[in-house]
Amino acid sequence: MTAESVQEPRSATQCAAVPSAVLDGPVSHAISRVSRLHRIAAGRVLRDLGLHPGQEFLMMHLWDSGAVRQSELIRAVGLDPSTVTKMLQRLELSGHVRRRPDPADRRASLVEATDASCGLLVEVRRAWGELERQTLDGLDPAERAELARLLGKVEATLCTELARSAAECDAARSGPGAC
Repeated sequence: MTAESVQEPRSATQCAAVPSAVLDGPVSHAISRVSRLHRIAAGRVLRDLGLHPGQEFLMMHLWDSGAVRQSELIRAVGLDPSTVTKMLQRLELSGHVRRRPDPADRRASLVEATDASCGLLVEVRRAWGELERQTLDGLDPAERAELARLLGKVEATLCTELARSAAECDAARSGPGAC
């Protein structure tokens, strides 16, 4: 039996055929595809705000937490330190964040959202609302609730698996939709 004979026929709503190498992981493949498409859609709604995907997560953390050490911010978003540093440089240039020495430890930097970024908070919320609308447009309220429930279970399962490597799960927990 070949991979072609096992695959479901493609419908008009599918973006791409499922490669034969993922026949043992169709859900993982679907999650990967949806994640990629969601990130592209997020990029489109954030572009109008002058943000790149991921920068809004830094801002969300800063709006909720106030001034934090840069090292804490790196842990909270679970990204590579060089990536966060680059994001902060761009956000600082655009006037959304400021960095200053930590008065308790001059070797550390505190990062905080600027007063000017308060307007951006409203726009990010609006953009995420639009992204939610685009993402869930074809689902009724019961399906939306079921999807959120199922994704929560998947996330909890993955966090349990990653608990063996606590750093990754701690970083994931701090992000949106915490474990």
